[in-house]
Amino acid sequence: MLREERLPFQLEIQRDRVANLGSRLVRDRLFRRRVVEAYGARCAVTGLKLINGGGRAEVEAAHIRPVESGGPDIVTNGIALSGTVHWMFDRVLIGLSDDLEILVSRQANDPDSIRSLINSSGFAIPPQRPLERPHPAFLAWHRQHCFKH
Repeated sequence: MLREERLPFQLEIQRDRVANLGSRLVRDRLFRRRVVEAYGARCAVTGLKLINGGGRAEVEAAHIRPVESGGPDIVTNGIALSGTVHWMFDRVLIGLSDDLEILVSRQANDPDSIRSLINSSGFAIPPQRPLERPHPAFLAWHRQHCFKH
């Protein structure tokens, strides 16, 4: 019979602290608020509207054309997405056609699971106001430079 020895359990450990100096592009603080409001705090892909105990929407504002690639902090370059869907969009597992059909990458290792997260229409739920819809130029940029269908 194999017996394992238990080492003493530590509740706390001391760690070294390393100073880190970096730089990143400045983003508009109001971008998130404007995008979340435009989508009524609802994920455009799943349709979920989750509000935490503090009253804050759990949806995130995703850039369609990333800031690092010259994308502006405007509502038409944004889309409200839940955390997991935002991650998939940024890693180009999903994309959007100009008419907001949700595209699943053929490079995805589990496309059926991704499709199970998509709302039943198969199209992103747009903002109430037409002028706040994702601009086709940003959607096309994302498909051409990021998404591999």
